[in-house]
Amino acid sequence: MELARTIAKDLLKIKAVFFRADEPFIWASGIKSPVYCDNRLTLSYPEVRNDVENGLAAVIRENYPQAEALMGTSTAGIAHAAITASIMGLPMGYVRSGAKDHGRKNQIEGYLAPGQKVVVIEDLISTGGSVLEVVDILREAGAEVLGIAAIMTYGMQKSIDALKKADVKCVTLSDFDTIASVAAEEGYIPAEDIDRLIKFRNNPSDESWIG
Repeated sequence: MELARTIAKDLLKIKAVFFRADEPFIWASGIKSPVYCDNRLTLSYPEVRNDVENGLAAVIRENYPQAEALMGTSTAGIAHAAITASIMGLPMGYVRSGAKDHGRKNQIEGYLAPGQKVVVIEDLISTGGSVLEVVDILREAGAEVLGIAAIMTYGMQKSIDALKKADVKCVTLSDFDTIASVAAEEGYIPAEDIDRLIKFRNNPSDESWIG
């Protein structure tokens, strides 16, 4: 819980997570959202970056002690996988969103041995679709995917169901509920907005939380 709150404060401070319930953001899917999240910003702030990477190393050691390599998602998870792997003294690679159309036409970059125990590094879990594609690619290549480690999750039911169906464990440094709570405590949002934010999280397609 202490780590979740620390990361929540970090993300809010640098506006990697930004709440705007009265002027919703529009996602690529068309869904109106009260939250904007860009965890790539963590790389630009050394203190926050240290919290994130050391946090990832800690949760991996605790939850995936057998990890033999880290594999980042493209592109948001690559830097986090590289830095965390350096902290842990582990090999690192990443999975492209599509295979290259030249050279060896790799989709997995970096060395991956058959049966190697890997952890996938992601910055944000929303619906879970993109990170599970990476898991599938690694499994098809012969890796044993121990699970996922990410900076933040929205905790949407769709992602919970998808991860369960794929039989993939996922641990995150913080989550939507903790960040919303800390945002109210720290004065980033009015306390009365929390219920609206949770209503969005529970059913993103229901826009009754707006206004």
